[in-house]
Amino acid sequence: MAAQRLPMVQYLMNRGYLKPEQLEEAQKVQKQTNNPDLGRVLIELGMVGEREVTEARAQEMGLGFVDLDRMQQIDTSAVNVVPERIAKLHGVLPVRKDGMSLWLATSNPNNIQALDDVRMVSGCRVIPVLAVPGAIEDAIRRAYPSSTGGAATPEPAQAATPAAQQATNLSNDIRSAIAGAQIARGRDIAEEEMAEQDAEKMAEQAPIIRLANALIQQAILDRASDIHVEPMQRAVRVRYRIDGVLMEAMTVPRNLMAPLISRLKIMADMNIAERRIPQDGRIEVRTQGKEYDLRVSSIPCPFGEKIVMRILDKSSVMIGLNKLGFTDENLAQLEELVSQPNGMFLSTGPTGSGKTTTQYSVLNKLNTIGVNILTVEDPIEYQLPGISQVQVNRKAGLSFATALRAFLRQDPDIIMVGEMRDLETAEIAIESSLTGHLVLSTLHTNDAPSATIRMIDMGVEPYLISATVIGVLAQRLGRRLCNECKEPYEMKAIELRRFGMTMENPDEIVQLYRAVGCEACRQTGYKGRIGIYELMVMNAEIAELVVRRAPLADIKEAAKANGMKELREDGLHKALLGITDPAEVRRVVFTAGF
Repeated sequence: MAAQRLPMVQYLMNRGYLKPEQLEEAQKVQKQTNNPDLGRVLIELGMVGEREVTEARAQEMGLGFVDLDRMQQIDTSAVNVVPERIAKLHGVLPVRKDGMSLWLATSNPNNIQALDDVRMVSGCRVIPVLAVPGAIEDAIRRAYPSSTGGAATPEPAQAATPAAQQATNLSNDIRSAIAGAQIARGRDIAEEEMAEQDAEKMAEQAPIIRLANALIQQAILDRASDIHVEPMQRAVRVRYRIDGVLMEAMTVPRNLMAPLISRLKIMADMNIAERRIPQDGRIEVRTQGKEYDLRVSSIPCPFGEKIVMRILDKSSVMIGLNKLGFTDENLAQLEELVSQPNGMFLSTGPTGSGKTTTQYSVLNKLNTIGVNILTVEDPIEYQLPGISQVQVNRKAGLSFATALRAFLRQDPDIIMVGEMRDLETAEIAIESSLTGHLVLSTLHTNDAPSATIRMIDMGVEPYLISATVIGVLAQRLGRRLCNECKEPYEMKAIELRRFGMTMENPDEIVQLYRAVGCEACRQTGYKGRIGIYELMVMNAEIAELVVRRAPLADIKEAAKANGMKELREDGLHKALLGITDPAEVRRVVFTAGF
């Protein structure tokens, strides 16, 4: 009979590590600091050691615990089957090998990629055991001789190019994985002949596991935001979206499509036997010391299932509003708007324009001990400690509108609605703002003034819009010029009239910068992205125009008279500063009619 698992706190108290009065004090501190991890609070207060908390978590999860600090000698037969590179990449250490079973010390037993990599290179059944993170790092240095000395103090030339070396390693991994998979699969077997059970069986083989993991790691190393795996008639094309633009990364042989797609679906906990309808899933990845969430979507296409994985960096929403590319004027206005006790603040723009990052950055700024923040999202893209986030579940009857109704009974101060998609959701959000709450939400419109027209089109009464909306932020993401290779050039100011450039002398010469291309930016001339914004602050004149259902042109003119800088003007400002160039501003901002 298996031993009964106990909650972490109960285990600590039963073993005498924690006293009731200490627990009460720690819970108070946890509430004050909004720290969701009680174990970390206990450690930081010095009430319980990290070793004891890790041991308690291990038994709560039904896993073994290994104290690496007290382990005299690590099983060399275990260490020998896992390369140092894999151990250091994932922060794991093999500690025991018995036949085809390998016990792996880890601080994150849910890291599927780490377990897959170790299983692939070792050929063993991997059994995770919990260990203290710092102890794992120390033990890795003891277990692998090359980890001491040279790795701690690398030669200058080695230290300068770790990313390049890792990129080379990953490229080699991908090539060898494809070659190995081809051998295992058989080049002469047509894709259509592969039965489902054969694809599932091959998806568990080492070459396919290594290929899937390498595709993801390469995308993260290349700073991609999305991975597209696209079956075609004669091959499988893999593209990465880097800085907002899709680029072909590699081509995988057609006869590896079924096992590769099956492997990705297994990692995302999707139904690999269902290939006729779209599916959604999620993969958690930890690499280079950072955690990433991959939102996975599959759709059936003529030549097979297409997989798109959106890469979400959990740390990206913590960088702060001041680093998103706002001008000082726009940032001051934005901070003033979101500090209001009630009203509705909207973010608008097409898919992939950075609306979610902006909204989360605002929430992160407003997240203090004195406010109750509730969000309803589909899906929850980032998890923020101290904020109650609700995931839409339409099958269970939990829609945006249902959640919003429940929120009003939860004593909220601030509410975020992932997206206003219909009249019912919009009306409840408006009701929330009218009854003393600050409401944040998003809409899909091309510019800020269009948000009011879009809401009227949804069926919202104009007088309710004018009474609740306090500001609208439209945005785009443009590529940054690479600082290593951008070059200056001059042009006449009159040529920038389309961007709203005003000049006293049409022949005035202005200096701009343009993309060139180098190794640092993969010959594109761009590296990273910057926000381009248009902030409309509601005033009495604009509110009156909305109530009168005035044309969009009149609302836009009133907003400009109130100080709004259009997207093209903000883009021009960043081009004049050398952050981006006019060609990129045209690409992401200009539409027909400009």
